[in-house]
Amino acid sequence: MTEAELKPDGGAAAELSEAALSELLDQCEDQFAALEKLQNEIILCEPDFCENPQEQSVNRLMATEAELKQWLTTEPASLSANSEVLLQAGKEEMLKLCSELEMVVSCCEAKRDKLKETKELEQKWLEEKKQVLLAASDHVERLQAEKETLSEYSVLQDTKEKIQKIKDYQERLMESLGDILEKHLPLPQNESSSNKKKKNIELELNEDLISLNEILEVLMNKVLKTPHDPYVTIDDTFWPPYVEMLLRYGIAVRHQENNFKIRLETFF
Repeated sequence: MTEAELKPDGGAAAELSEAALSELLDQCEDQFAALEKLQNEIILCEPDFCENPQEQSVNRLMATEAELKQWLTTEPASLSANSEVLLQAGKEEMLKLCSELEMVVSCCEAKRDKLKETKELEQKWLEEKKQVLLAASDHVERLQAEKETLSEYSVLQDTKEKIQKIKDYQERLMESLGDILEKHLPLPQNESSSNKKKKNIELELNEDLISLNEILEVLMNKVLKTPHDPYVTIDDTFWPPYVEMLLRYGIAVRHQENNFKIRLETFF
């Protein structure tokens, strides 16, 4: 029997003949009468109340087990002996089963499409990871090859060259700093005798005064050589205006306990 045969073309095709319908109605009336009789018997029976709830639960369990055994031993009776009624019932059951199977097929197809999409995404992710792994492996192999070719001597020479470049760069920076300081902040000069007579002041500058550039070099060398004790003692070679300028602009810091000691400010 095909699905096309199960699906009727119209409402009349799904109807039973008058004889089959009459027979089915008679059976329904008989079953309804038997059900009504049983219901009346139950109503007429006196209720069996039990004061003990536990005993009542046990009785209900025993009754349920007895009913289950009875249903297991009872053979199912046929709905009707009429072949037309059985055929119509079978058609309806088959149509219901086909509808349920169509729903199952639809769910399976949706799940299949979802799994297919997930599989494609996972494959794409796997290919990307393979490419990353391949690139990383090539990089590691290249580094290993470079490591094997480099000898201890070449590494040492390369380090020396880098150190020398840093030293050269530092020297150029110090030279540039010295030129700027010499141009804009030169050492003080002794005033002429004519100016002294006009001001009536006798000023003699120490000839051992060092330039601002040299003061900065002394402070920087002190920090590098003895970082645990970066303070430098101020002597006659330090021109006081230079010292005050360094302190005022935060380039140098005075010792907390000794005012004649200064150090370079920490800039990091």
